[in-house]
Amino acid sequence: MSGALAQGAVLCRLDDIAVPGSQGFMVGDAPPRRKLLVVREAGGVYAYENSCPHSRGQLEWVEHQLLSLDRKHIQCCFHGAMFQIPDGLCVYGPCVGQSLTAAEIALADGAVVLVDGA
Repeated sequence: MSGALAQGAVLCRLDDIAVPGSQGFMVGDAPPRRKLLVVREAGGVYAYENSCPHSRGQLEWVEHQLLSLDRKHIQCCFHGAMFQIPDGLCVYGPCVGQSLTAAEIALADGAVVLVDGA
């Protein structure tokens, strides 16, 4: 994950995330630090807490690799749960019907900015 960031901070440049692509971030300088993920696809840019609703574990095994092989879903590395990118809804796996927790972001001057508080 990228270095610790504060609420209201620029997470990254929009162009730093491929289409489709994903990136993980750590927010906050001291525990409890907040783990976020940002996913970009042709339809937009979305941010979620980097925590599976089933296991509460971080979703990726390899840093910044949060998408399924076909790059159409966010995928949990622990049990293969698949989440829709636009709304975080689980459509496959042990937590079907549950959702990732959204984080509020904004796009400003070509950057992805964290809007919501910790």
